[in-house]
Amino acid sequence: MSSDWNQTTWGDIATLEYGKALRDYQKATGAFPVYGTNGPIGYHDKALCETPGVVIGRKGAYRGVHYSSRPFFVIDTAFYLKPKGSIDMRWAYYALLTCDINGMDSGSAIPSTSREEFYKLPALVPPLVEQKRIADFLALLDDRITLLRETNTTLEAIAQALFKSWFVDFDPVHAKIQGSAPEGMDEATVALFPDSFEEAELGAVPKGWSISSVADVAEIIKGKSYSSKDLVAQNTTALVTLKSFERGGGFRMDGFKPYSGAFKPTQVVTSGDLIVAYTDVTQAAELIGKPAIVVGIEEHDTLVASLDVGIVRPDFSKCSRQFLYGLFKTDSFQSHTLAHTSGTTVLHLSKDGVGSYQFVLPPVGLINVFEEVATALAERRQINSDQVRTLMSLRDTLLPRLISGRQPFESNMSERAHV
Repeated sequence: MSSDWNQTTWGDIATLEYGKALRDYQKATGAFPVYGTNGPIGYHDKALCETPGVVIGRKGAYRGVHYSSRPFFVIDTAFYLKPKGSIDMRWAYYALLTCDINGMDSGSAIPSTSREEFYKLPALVPPLVEQKRIADFLALLDDRITLLRETNTTLEAIAQALFKSWFVDFDPVHAKIQGSAPEGMDEATVALFPDSFEEAELGAVPKGWSISSVADVAEIIKGKSYSSKDLVAQNTTALVTLKSFERGGGFRMDGFKPYSGAFKPTQVVTSGDLIVAYTDVTQAAELIGKPAIVVGIEEHDTLVASLDVGIVRPDFSKCSRQFLYGLFKTDSFQSHTLAHTSGTTVLHLSKDGVGSYQFVLPPVGLINVFEEVATALAERRQINSDQVRTLMSLRDTLLPRLISGRQPFESNMSERAHV
């Protein structure tokens, strides 16, 4: 650490400003992102903070630190950081990631960040030029991670668009009825689609396709209940939890909980398994009924589904994982699961909430064609996810060393960001 780094406190260099109550931000389409205690949650047509800056969670059991690269709005569950002097705000964001924000509890009924405790936090502040160098390097890593995640979002959207075209809108069937060839499809696949519809329980469906329920084509197994004493750090067995789900569906690799308790062999999940969220602690029901395909991580020998998770194991003679994953992401399935949800503070999906869903089941040959395409896209996403994990490990290793000054900033440091 250089002698020109200043040892001070966060209260000496910045203040925490309260967010403001706001309605209808989740449906708005304004230019400014809206942040809550756990990150971006919507948009608004006005900014509360007119510059890029840092958001710090104020209320909730988990209160995160977030960075907005443009002006933004903060609701009343979070603070935003207001500097007292010249501070690189992205450096401030990275510096605060090394602090235990969740440990600064005000003692109220709802866990809340204490401003008084925050202001006492020690801050080791390098010169502004050094702040920018550190922030720019770490941003290279984060920007690469963001790009890979955005690519994965695009790849998943492609698979979902194909599912909707084939199995919801029945575009190839409509094309054949009109006497035209379905676009982007070889003759063998075209032949798998009929050229007419017939009436069924769910309305007009492609001729020869059947009406089925999820329980008819898959086994659904609930995960393991557990207690806090079973959550032992550094264990090679881990729970797949509610935190393993992205808000709109998809798998998060940072949601595992080390686990030492008992479990049944049927509750073990492996990479590639399909899971669905059975509980939710958000009033907006952002997780319940959402699906994910499990991604394994090398440091865990065994993954076990928690009670919040259902494992969906298809009968491959009738269906496939990627088909069911696409089915679970449809608006129809999401509406069905929401209608089978109960609870107030914690939402619970009923035991038959997944299995009772009815849908149009195409022939298994066509499902297998879709599975092949969707699996190829999933394999590309897996490669990107592996790169994300490598970059995150590098960032997490270097972050505290750079912020504390223990890692000298080398001239070739930026080259490491391109791992």
